[in-house]
Amino acid sequence: MFVSVGMCQQAVTALLKCTKVREAIDVCVQLNEWDQAIELANQYNVGDVNNLLVKYANHLLEKDQKLTAIALYRKANRYIEAARLLQQVAKEQSGLKASPLMMKKLYVLCGLLIESYRAQLKKKQPTAENEPSSGNKSEMLSSLRGALAEEAIALDDTRVIDNAWRGAEAYHFFLLAQRQLYEGNREASMRTALGLVDYDDILTPSDVHSLIALISALHQAFFQCSKAFVVLESMEGVSDEKRGQLGELSLQIFTRHTPRDVVTNKINCSNCGVMINDWDVSCAECSNRFPRCIASGRPLLDYHYWSCPTCKHRALENEIASYSNCPLCHVSIPI
Repeated sequence: MFVSVGMCQQAVTALLKCTKVREAIDVCVQLNEWDQAIELANQYNVGDVNNLLVKYANHLLEKDQKLTAIALYRKANRYIEAARLLQQVAKEQSGLKASPLMMKKLYVLCGLLIESYRAQLKKKQPTAENEPSSGNKSEMLSSLRGALAEEAIALDDTRVIDNAWRGAEAYHFFLLAQRQLYEGNREASMRTALGLVDYDDILTPSDVHSLIALISALHQAFFQCSKAFVVLESMEGVSDEKRGQLGELSLQIFTRHTPRDVVTNKINCSNCGVMINDWDVSCAECSNRFPRCIASGRPLLDYHYWSCPTCKHRALENEIASYSNCPLCHVSIPI
């Protein structure tokens, strides 16, 4: 009677008094009270709670409630499914020209979900007896167990895991380059901006090369500026009017300035020792790639660095000293 008039709570109460848990859950599903159905399944240890979870998530997706579905998966410790949906939301927001700060927040949350997933995998691995409880050996065994567990997951899940922090890195350095520019630190800004070319699958290429052209011109690195203009003028989909404007602007710049870098700082490659520019993302001689300091955008050429315990990204010790939170994932730094 209660079900026929949509009185879910009263129907569930009556069925539970008769110890009919399964029927109570079915009533919740029938009346689209999915939250209560999952709560009952967890409370009474009903075996097919995962099936209920999937049904509810599909119900939410059909109603285009992706954020609610993400919250559901996260609450149920289904981190990989939540991260996959969150990446879809991020791509949709990118197409809608969402602010870079909003994009970074979405990708950081995705990265944190993947870290929770990795921690969950490690907890599920059996611990061998007589292993040392501390020291490098224990840490190596823990990392190895996590890596072996990740080998067994599906290919789609592997892509989500491998690219967990890539989107956050892209928008973090994009914002950092602009902040350094507004602070008047043009050298650091150009160094950070030139590394953005590695993220052309996430960031809009025209935005990246426009930023590089602007910063390098201000820093009198006209060779880098000319390269950025060449890329901008040769991009597909650029209108004739826009291409003409770019050509006219580049003509104005390079009739006054020779396309060479006035200011160049050289450093030694940490792998082969060859002199390279301090903004290079890789060595032209040995193809060694350099990780970037998340606090300054500088390349990390030695082993003296700070590493975030949450996102595992690194920063120069002197650069991170003034931070109370990780610049990338914003988790508090232990004192």
